[in-house]
Amino acid sequence: MFSETQRLVVPGASLAYHHAKAEAAVRGILLISHGLAEHSKRYRSFAEAMAEHGYHVYAHDHRGHGETTAPDAPIGRFARRGGVERVIGDVIAMRGHAASRHPGLPVILFGHSMGGLIALNAAVTAPADFDAVAIWNSNFAVGLAGRTAQSMLLAERMLKGSDVPSGLLPKLTFGTWGKSIAGRRTEFDWLSRRPDEVDKYVADPLCGFDASVSLWLDLFELTFRAPRKIHLDRLPRDMPIHLVGGGEDPATERGKAVRWLSNHLKGRGFSRISTQIYQDMRHETLNETGADAAIAAFADWCDKAIARS
Repeated sequence: MFSETQRLVVPGASLAYHHAKAEAAVRGILLISHGLAEHSKRYRSFAEAMAEHGYHVYAHDHRGHGETTAPDAPIGRFARRGGVERVIGDVIAMRGHAASRHPGLPVILFGHSMGGLIALNAAVTAPADFDAVAIWNSNFAVGLAGRTAQSMLLAERMLKGSDVPSGLLPKLTFGTWGKSIAGRRTEFDWLSRRPDEVDKYVADPLCGFDASVSLWLDLFELTFRAPRKIHLDRLPRDMPIHLVGGGEDPATERGKAVRWLSNHLKGRGFSRISTQIYQDMRHETLNETGADAAIAAFADWCDKAIARS
């Protein structure tokens, strides 16, 4: 049952995770990496749909999120030090755990938003562990603005410390994205056109919290790290990579950042890149109008990806 919280003990943390058992002829394993200021339990509908399609699904809460516990990772922080390495290591540990329970099956890694940043970084860190990667609604194309934000965060860290919420980044991200939605009903309407899904997010005590300065710095490290040639060169050029974005998602500049990653990967010689921009969707494709069709298309992509693995 996906609603049941299970535990995987890893160095320095107890990872809370949820599992949906494959209900049809078993095809593979799907690992889910969730986004910033949310948690894995929000992926229940997606997990159950993929389980019905024949995938064993595992979704864990990253450090500083949901029900995962770690002495140095309260809500809003990956770790006091080395947060990037720790969250990447957790994904690899979850992969090992899932593979030990279902040996011999291909493994697909899925990440949404921040989870997509983590997923690509995990793939370049342990390329032999994954047969395909899906990156949805993630922005690796932050460019000069991202470097400027990094500098602001470093100044904040010097003035206030790293373990306090950033005063600047929420305004530059969540705040700006919220204001970009015409006729918005709430400040989180940028997530989805569906009021019921937005209201669930707003009412969820484990969603929408303020991230610490250190967590924001870790996110920028993840953003700039994975697309570098030295890291991408570790991936097989025929690895299937699935990119999805929303044409009305302010967090990815209306899908421009998704297209940038697609072109960047193709320019590095990757031959199995599939890119889909859902023109009317906002940030959370899985919680948008039309999500069922997007999930069905993703399931078809998964089948094709592992057929040649």
